[in-house]
Amino acid sequence: MANKVYKDAKSALDGLLRDDLMLMCGGFGLVGIPDKLIRAVRESGVKGLTCVSNNAGIDGAGLGLLLETGQVKKMISSYVGENKTFAKLYLDGKLELEFNPQGTLAERCRAGGAGIPGFYTKTGVGTLVAEGKEVKRFDGPNGPEDYILERGIFADLAVVKAWKADTTGNTVFRKTARNFNVPAATCGKVCVVEVEELVEPGTLDPDAIHLPGVYVQRIVVGAPY
Repeated sequence: MANKVYKDAKSALDGLLRDDLMLMCGGFGLVGIPDKLIRAVRESGVKGLTCVSNNAGIDGAGLGLLLETGQVKKMISSYVGENKTFAKLYLDGKLELEFNPQGTLAERCRAGGAGIPGFYTKTGVGTLVAEGKEVKRFDGPNGPEDYILERGIFADLAVVKAWKADTTGNTVFRKTARNFNVPAATCGKVCVVEVEELVEPGTLDPDAIHLPGVYVQRIVVGAPY
């Protein structure tokens, strides 16, 4: 079995980064964000990134670090508040934005991870979210209703933050950090996991593993935080 454990965030991303990459970033607000990996992306200098994440970070933290350096071309997000840098870039026409209802974004990630290219949802019908999207009528719980087609997300690279992982990549998240990190991890062609603690195979309870190691290509210990 190939060794999945790397000595630091920079080496864990070696050979994976390039300009115009679609980067999936796990986390919920500032909870469960892969801080060391985000900083390594910043230090690499890659640009033209399309970043997919529930949040866009805040000034000086999370994906806000990549916005400050102008490395992000487009954000695909649900909640982008509390970030003055983001607001200025968007209002100045220097940043593209694709808004998603939060559940839709989660399902787009999950669908991509399951190899599903698209799905229909009632969320957003009749709003700006539906503009330019295919509409189809289905029999719903309340009779025939319109649904819009949303696309699964297939990212070039996923970076996520976990509590524990064993050296084969079996991963456990803690509390709120689990929200977006699991679907985020699965929808990347390559997934790099930043963990607080690394353990030996067989240490984790098999019934408590949130992300199987088959989805994880590289691991780095980010502690101490």
